[in-house]
Amino acid sequence: MDTILDIAPLSVDKTGLPNTTFKGDVAVITGGGSNVGLGISRSLAALGAKVVIADINPETGLAAEKLINKENGADSALFVETDVSDELSMKAMAEKAFRTYEKVDILVNNAMDMRLGAQILKSTVYQMDRQYAISTRGALIGIQAFVPGMQRRRHGVVTYLSTAFRYPVGPSNYCAAKSATTSIMMSLASELGPVEQTGVSVFTFLPAGIGRPRPAPPPGQGPDFDLKFEMPGYGTFIPPEDCGAAMAYAISRAQEIHGSGVMINQVFRQMNWPYPQPETVPQADFERINEHVLSLMFAYMGPGFKDPKVPLRSINYSDNIGFPVQ
Repeated sequence: MDTILDIAPLSVDKTGLPNTTFKGDVAVITGGGSNVGLGISRSLAALGAKVVIADINPETGLAAEKLINKENGADSALFVETDVSDELSMKAMAEKAFRTYEKVDILVNNAMDMRLGAQILKSTVYQMDRQYAISTRGALIGIQAFVPGMQRRRHGVVTYLSTAFRYPVGPSNYCAAKSATTSIMMSLASELGPVEQTGVSVFTFLPAGIGRPRPAPPPGQGPDFDLKFEMPGYGTFIPPEDCGAAMAYAISRAQEIHGSGVMINQVFRQMNWPYPQPETVPQADFERINEHVLSLMFAYMGPGFKDPKVPLRSINYSDNIGFPVQ
């Protein structure tokens, strides 16, 4: 089973969170049977949550269920074979989750297929459609299935694993679909309103460089790009178990970061994570983007006109709080 899942020991204890942090909560993790999704599923279960593993692969999904139940006790995990792009499949998964646990408090939209990633001029229409169906349609179906119940109970968290806006050379169709879903998440946060009134928190989480070093696939058997990561603090990929720990910590503070996007290293630094290579971690970060500019982000990319006809001002919160775009 361990060979099937490619796992390592959990690191969620390094978050400092008690193992009862999510006791009484039920979490659905799409794509929760392998890699990042499995790291999140295991970490949430270790902190007390019941987890529903919604995954299209029955082999890894069942293995993940058995592993989590072994680690945390019987009935800690439930695998439901699910194609997130299919509305009937998602509804069947939701019904089984409700029958088993009666509610869902945490929705982690994680499912995606990196193998379909391709550059814009090389992507087939099928690849683009499938990326969009898994990421964007899947997230929409999940949100509509579970958020109304969260609203009624005034308790819930919805999160999404985002990615870079673009790659210079890489899985551009993957980024395009992820960008659309990130927009859905930010709109959902605005539509729900202040978390103090609804009890439902929404945020996006950018994992960046998660996985394990492995040999390159034979020619023609992998995506048409090669991603090599030297992540700050690691010098290589970040293990899925560490990503799961970071996501669990972010969910524990979801009310605070409602309507925000956070990157894994921001979360690591927030909880004083013991990096393997701390000397490589940057000691500064970017400021937050003004909310008014964020909603018009696509209008503020790149260098723009070289001779703008109006004065320019900072887009950062620290300099521009409360000033609307004019």
